[in-house]
Amino acid sequence: MTAQHDPYVIISSDCHAGLPTEEYRPYLDARFHQDFDDFLAGRDRRREEMTRLGIRNEAFAAQWFSDNEEGLKGGWDAGQRLKELDGDGVAAEVVFPDADAVDSQTAAPFGVGLGLSGDQDPDLGMAGAQAHNRWLADFVSQHPERHCGVALLPVTGEVDRVVAEVRRAKESGLGALMIPSMWVDKAPYHDRRYDPVWAAAAECAMPVLTHSGAAPREEYGDHLGIYVSEVTWWPARPLWFLLWSGVFERHPGLKFGVAESGCWWLPNLLWFMDRLYLGAHGGKKLSPFAELKRPPHEYLDRQIFVCATNTKRRELAQRYEIGVDNILWGSDFPHPEGTWPDTRAWLAKTFHDIPVAETRRMLGLAAAEVFGFDTERLAPLARRIGPTPADLGQADDQEAVEASWARSREVGRHWLTDHDFPTLGVTP
Repeated sequence: MTAQHDPYVIISSDCHAGLPTEEYRPYLDARFHQDFDDFLAGRDRRREEMTRLGIRNEAFAAQWFSDNEEGLKGGWDAGQRLKELDGDGVAAEVVFPDADAVDSQTAAPFGVGLGLSGDQDPDLGMAGAQAHNRWLADFVSQHPERHCGVALLPVTGEVDRVVAEVRRAKESGLGALMIPSMWVDKAPYHDRRYDPVWAAAAECAMPVLTHSGAAPREEYGDHLGIYVSEVTWWPARPLWFLLWSGVFERHPGLKFGVAESGCWWLPNLLWFMDRLYLGAHGGKKLSPFAELKRPPHEYLDRQIFVCATNTKRRELAQRYEIGVDNILWGSDFPHPEGTWPDTRAWLAKTFHDIPVAETRRMLGLAAAEVFGFDTERLAPLARRIGPTPADLGQADDQEAVEASWARSREVGRHWLTDHDFPTLGVTP
């Protein structure tokens, strides 16, 4: 088998794991056990509210758990998890919290999982995060070559405690950090108070990420459409707070990612920010952006990535604007909005006409570089479980495939290449 025909080393940049919530007790400091009992007592009420708001569909939930009862145990059972990953052809994964995205029965203590927000009680927030981080460190240590655990980090709390948790999480074997998408009434992320946190993350080589989930639901009433329209916007918002305030300039070793929010929004955002920085007519009345030493797209290519869960064809068509190496595919296991348990078929439907070399980057090699996976250790496993280019329906004649995308690749970021806008035939 030639290199072109080798199976893919697939790394999912967005998967989820978590204990059934009541089982976090041994990982929680004893002084918080009464608060934990109170939190558990409110689960039924919270689930009823989710159903009332339309966030939970009773009929779908019943069918989902019935159809996938065994596989869903992989949310916390390491042996079952490997079976599910192998079945999907996934060699390694980045592990976020909250395995159950339907009934929230695996929520970290005090709701600090995907709902992690800046307004949480500082003590309870850190206690819940540390309980999950302790369990997750144990969980990923069973097969460290296949898992990168994402530590929960309530970053809006006391800075010294936050920095200490960054270092403790690193020492425990975790490899990345998830911060709240929303700071609510706390200091926004352009505030210099967070610089010690960004510096510690960079020093520890732990990428910092946001993840979709949190949103100001109290503003939406019963209108679910508002929530689904905004829920991917909130985790993207910190990106421009960090960028324009010079965080990426001051901390060039910091890596920042946005997870499970797609990447469809990035080309227009990047076009707009680059044009402002480069002196487009609409920005000439503004003062120079003193915190930045280079245009936004250079920070994107150097330090920013998108965990583009369940990547869409439309997004792949824009990959030369986004940057192929900035798109990290994810399966979202074991959430129903992801590709599991039909990942192989989904990959064939989505990547069938994408060049093999680019597919390798987006399906795994770029994630390996960001999160520190050893692809040589994963290669034997990939040879056993990974789909080949032929399995994805990709043609042997890669020169023809490359040629079919030549125009899009040449145009690239059209605002920088002076080519016509690839879709409309005009230069905005």
